[in-house]
Amino acid sequence: MKPAAVQEFFRRLSAANPEPRSELEYVNPYTLLVAVVLSAQATDVGVNRATGPLFAVVTTPQQMVALGEEGLRGYIKTIGLFNTKAKNVIRLSELLIERHGGEVPRDREALEQLPGVGRKTANVVLNVAFGEETIAVDTHIFRVGNRTGLAPGKTPDAVEAKLLKAVPKLFRRHAHHWLILHGRYVCKARKPDCPICPVADLCAYKDKVIA
Repeated sequence: MKPAAVQEFFRRLSAANPEPRSELEYVNPYTLLVAVVLSAQATDVGVNRATGPLFAVVTTPQQMVALGEEGLRGYIKTIGLFNTKAKNVIRLSELLIERHGGEVPRDREALEQLPGVGRKTANVVLNVAFGEETIAVDTHIFRVGNRTGLAPGKTPDAVEAKLLKAVPKLFRRHAHHWLILHGRYVCKARKPDCPICPVADLCAYKDKVIA
């Protein structure tokens, strides 16, 4: 996709939703980190259902460690892989206390050293909690980047690199959310809703059906 088309692509998404927000519910950077770790291979709706009661009583690493792994499992047992996730959340909470004074670091390398935190999770936290111009390539962004021709790549890292290069600075902070929401609700995996797509005329998808 040419630079002028990319500019128009994000201008339209921006016009439709000027201040996009994460659909994960959180209280502070720590609860955001926990929610993102829990969201791996799970839906935001399912995570929010579990974390609503959890975050009513736990909002700090210290409180999470006090709750303990067994206590945490009771809150998140409806989420896939909850045993592993409970172990990771308790350990990352301990490490936040030991290494960072109980605060979530605004540093990718430090974040990625925490259990259950990979590049995508770190990018979400940096973007949502701290306003960094990062793009966390999940399944939706990977699909949109490739399908539209916006940022084709064979791996999430390749798509991320192309997006960071292609997205105009004006739109970089919110690009992450616009692309996720577009992929989740319009450019869907099985049947993209091309007739209502605001950027259909800019898209390179060969099988799009407008009418």
